[in-house]
Amino acid sequence: MGIFYGLETSASALTSQRLVMDVISNNIANATTTRTAEGGPFKRQMAVLMERVPEGGNSAGNGSKVVDIIQDIAPPRMVYLPGHPDANQDGYVAMPDIEIVREMVDLTVASRSYQANVTAFNEGKQMILRALELGK
Repeated sequence: MGIFYGLETSASALTSQRLVMDVISNNIANATTTRTAEGGPFKRQMAVLMERVPEGGNSAGNGSKVVDIIQDIAPPRMVYLPGHPDANQDGYVAMPDIEIVREMVDLTVASRSYQANVTAFNEGKQMILRALELGK
């Protein structure tokens, strides 16, 4: 275990949580997108995190990494909007199955995790600096 082990762990978590927040922000931004290049409404996306295991390293507490971004398989919500350009013959529009409240809760969790890892990173940095001062 090297002197920078804790910093690497926090840095990987910072990178992962930033991507998680980006994915959630994209979901919120597309909550009303009814038409995509693939056809149909936007599908909610989720980041899949996994423990990061360095080459030849210990598998305990090595931070995290995003291994994939997957699409939600939930069907779209059908909303009655007869004047909408994407409405079907009955006046219903296929809307993304995105709940803003759920996205905001997920964003808050990711943000708090990010903040906790910033604090851990800064404390680790301070410990290294103090150790260097002891060696003077």
